Amino acid sequence: MTDEDLYELLGVSRNASDDEIKRAYRAKAREHHPDVNQDGGAAERIKEINLAYEILKDPERRARYDRFGHAGVFGPGAQSAGDPFGMGGVGGLGDLFDAFFTGMGGSAGGQRRTGPVPGPDAEMVLRLEFREAVFGVQREVDVTTPVHCDTCEGTGARPGTSATRCGECQGAGELRRVRQSILGQVVTAVPCPRCQGAGQVVDNPCDDCRGEGRRNENRTLTVDIPAGVDDGSTLRLAGHGPAGFRGGPNGALFVHLSVTGDPDFQRAGVDLHATVHVPMTLAALGGSVPFTTLDDTRDLGIAPGTPSGTVLALKGLGVPRVRGRGRGDLFVHIEVDTPTDLDEEQRELITRLADLRGEVLGEAPQGEGIFSRIRSAFG
Repeated sequence: MTDEDLYELLGVSRNASDDEIKRAYRAKAREHHPDVNQDGGAAERIKEINLAYEILKDPERRARYDRFGHAGVFGPGAQSAGDPFGMGGVGGLGDLFDAFFTGMGGSAGGQRRTGPVPGPDAEMVLRLEFREAVFGVQREVDVTTPVHCDTCEGTGARPGTSATRCGECQGAGELRRVRQSILGQVVTAVPCPRCQGAGQVVDNPCDDCRGEGRRNENRTLTVDIPAGVDDGSTLRLAGHGPAGFRGGPNGALFVHLSVTGDPDFQRAGVDLHATVHVPMTLAALGGSVPFTTLDDTRDLGIAPGTPSGTVLALKGLGVPRVRGRGRGDLFVHIEVDTPTDLDEEQRELITRLADLRGEVLGEAPQGEGIFSRIRSAFG
């Protein structure tokens, strides 16, 4: 039995959720498992961690612990007759099994990893203009990553020599350990430290790559950007990442796209939005204004009496769908402009219009002109 606070033992707060407690338990179990942690006290620590989890995952026992502390769960009568050792039944074993076999470099099925170790993945950011993202583009990018050494053809061995089988792991590339536990036999696998998982050792390393079978090189790649990508999208280029150790296959290159904004269009998924300003006279009488879409310039029809805030939908003039057919729509928001620089003749004409329409203008507020009175009358 441990005297340590159970929440502190798992590294969680007292108001932690069940999921947070479970994640913390699994992380602690993997960290302190004897097959990973060679500390002499690891075996005892894993027992304390497991016991803390068994108590805190059970709502009733956790409540007793929160109220009475250790005495509530370890004191006389704290355990039920069906659970004399406080292990919470066989349900706890499944969590323990998951913790030991998640991310431990092996699997319960006992599949052994052989052959060269694949290279890691790499990532980069590629900046695009708005229209490049909408319609797609080919871009050349410069990347510096490890590539297979031409001198030794990726083997890491000096020309005329060859690698030999690792005597530590017998060519398996990993070391396996079998331990007895409450589950029976627990098998873990870790990369062989001598050959770094390659299964072979190089006694006469290549002079150019120092036995790694790879060296850094600046390369120019052509990246095909599909039409319709958005800011924050990521492209995965398989086989274009760093080369693996001693002949291992290349990893992937992840290209994160950063798209600049556009002064005329705002994007919402596959749809676009734009604003068109029209004069008051055109909105009242109707007509057309030139409007430039992403594709062409056309006359945008304005119906008579169009109020400010009207939205016109232009079908199929939005953004292409990356994984599908067709395009989104372009929505044009009409904003009617109110004139503020009327001359005397224009004021008289608008006043005459107001008289013909029977609209009483009234007195304009101090400091405001005739058009403010007209706008008040129309409002």
